[in-house]
Amino acid sequence: MKRSPKTDVAPKIDIRGVAARARVSIATVSRTMNHVSTVDPILAERVWKAVAELDYFPNTQARALVSGKSKLLGLIVSEITNPFFPELIQEFEQVAVERGYEILIGSTNYETKRMELCARRMLERKVDGVAIMTFGIEEFLLDRFAADRIPVVFIDPAPSRPLSSVLAVDYRAGIYEGVQHLAVLGHRKIGFISGPLRLRSSEARKTAFLDCLRSTGIKANPSWLIEGDHTLDGGRDAMQKILALQQWPTAMMCSNDMTAIGVQHALFEANLKVPEDFSLIGFDDIHLAEYTIPPLTTVRMSCKDLAQKAVSNLLSNLQSATTRPETETKINTRLIVRQTTGLPKDALSDLDSQSGLPQSRR
Repeated sequence: MKRSPKTDVAPKIDIRGVAARARVSIATVSRTMNHVSTVDPILAERVWKAVAELDYFPNTQARALVSGKSKLLGLIVSEITNPFFPELIQEFEQVAVERGYEILIGSTNYETKRMELCARRMLERKVDGVAIMTFGIEEFLLDRFAADRIPVVFIDPAPSRPLSSVLAVDYRAGIYEGVQHLAVLGHRKIGFISGPLRLRSSEARKTAFLDCLRSTGIKANPSWLIEGDHTLDGGRDAMQKILALQQWPTAMMCSNDMTAIGVQHALFEANLKVPEDFSLIGFDDIHLAEYTIPPLTTVRMSCKDLAQKAVSNLLSNLQSATTRPETETKINTRLIVRQTTGLPKDALSDLDSQSGLPQSRR
């Protein structure tokens, strides 16, 4: 009889092996790995030491069957090609993992069919909660998750649903700082490139810009208010429309950084310089904004802040009303000044004319 060859495959480590190594019960291992706060800290330390020594990986599907929770959070974003969203995903995953959760990602590209597919995937995987970070939400998504009593957190305001919460972005604070910054530099001709105005967030940013102009005493020129699409190409095309006008603004604000970078490209193609010919401000403060040439002045909306508050709100809604902690929902914005803003192009010549100096002496 032929004997089968011996193998060097190590035996599979399970929760019993961890319990034996830590000299505790299987129940103590389970409670420790589920982050139950009542576990004795000394026993918990022994469990985690055994887990590390044995290189043990728990069976999350089995744990989900026992607990009735998937320990999985869904994250729906608008478009994965916009650097803002990969940065948000990274922060969201880090916060979720620290809280004992994994994430399931979906990207909609603002398409209804893809939104439906994302929702279906989340429901099939029985996620414990969903963060809808699309800046343009379809209400059927909220209805679908509400029907299954899945907590949802989202950015755009919408009619309230059970177990839902809104992260309220303070668009006005950062945009007001941007308008004030340009006004102090001497700009009175300021244009704005919005995102798609069918999105509530884009409308909110444009409204905030117009309100801030009025409060600063600057009159808006409708010709300098262009609807974009939050993409590089959209920013370039919008700026080309501005450059085709007989009268130009001296500064542009943009609804996001991708638009602003597209504007920079259009100005480069037209042999115009930033900030000598045009001052420029973006919105989001994506990592790339610091590395454009010149580095982009922009309004920061922190991905880390969004991620932390989104996860906290989702996990809060998973608890009973009597034990539910207070959660923060306001997302602050603030201006980050770099090198794309400066004096208006005609400012020095105006000063020269007032002082009587010839322009060659500028």
